[in-house]
Amino acid sequence: MKTLLVFAFAGWLLLGCNQQKAAQLPQEDAPAQESAPSGATPRSVAISSPIRFSFEDASVGKLPEGWKMFKTGPGGNMRWETVSDGGNKVLAQLLDENPGGHFNIAIYEPVMAQNVSLQTRFKSVKGKIDQGGGFVWRFRDADNYYIVRANSLEDNVVLYKVENGKRTDLPLVGKGKTYGAEAKVPTASWHTLQLNAQDSLFTVRINGKELFRVVDKTFTGQGKVGFWSKADAVTYFDDFLVEINDK
Repeated sequence: MKTLLVFAFAGWLLLGCNQQKAAQLPQEDAPAQESAPSGATPRSVAISSPIRFSFEDASVGKLPEGWKMFKTGPGGNMRWETVSDGGNKVLAQLLDENPGGHFNIAIYEPVMAQNVSLQTRFKSVKGKIDQGGGFVWRFRDADNYYIVRANSLEDNVVLYKVENGKRTDLPLVGKGKTYGAEAKVPTASWHTLQLNAQDSLFTVRINGKELFRVVDKTFTGQGKVGFWSKADAVTYFDDFLVEINDK
C-alpha cells in the first residue's frame, strides 16, 4: 500500500512539473514580433510593422545589422556608419570629400514593401556641394527608386524618381513643376521628415507640416527603404520609423 502511494505521489509531482514547464514555453503558433530598436533584426524573427530604429544598440563605427550601402552615379565614395552625437547614437554619412554629384544610400534590406509611412529625425552637419538628405523607398537597385530629400543649402524639400540612374524631380499636385517646396532646414539643427506612400500618392511633411503631394506611377511594386544623401553632405539620421501599409 505504501509503495502504491509513493508511485502515485511521484506521478502527481511529475505531471505538475511538466505542466509548469509547458506554461513557460513560448507559443509556437504566435506570430513573431520585431522591435529592432537599434536596426538589428534577428534573422529568425519575422518582420512586423511598425519597425523602430534608435541605433542605440548598434556598434559605433559600423553599419547596424541588416543595413547595406549603395551608390548611384560615378565618382567619389561614401561612409555610412553609427556615430555618437553627444552620447546619442545615430546613423550617419560621414565622408565629406566627395567632389561629384553621386548619391549615397543606406538601405535596410529586410523590408520589402509598396505602401509605407516613413519618419525620421535628421541633421545637416556640413557639406559644400550639398547638405541634408532624406528617404528612399520602392528601392529596386542603385539606379531605380524614389527619393524625398530636404536641402539646408537650398532651403527646400524635393521629391524625385531615379529611373535607370537618372534623377527627375516630380510635379506637385495642384502646382505642377516647381522643384519641390520651400522649407527652412537650418544646418546643425534636428528636423523631422515624414513620408506617406500609398499606391501612386505620396504625401510629404516636415516638422509636422504638410508641404505637398505627388502622384506618380513609375514604380508601382514593392521595394526596400532607407536613407539618402548627395555628394559631400555629412548628415545624421535618428529615430527612424517604418510602418508597412501593404494589405
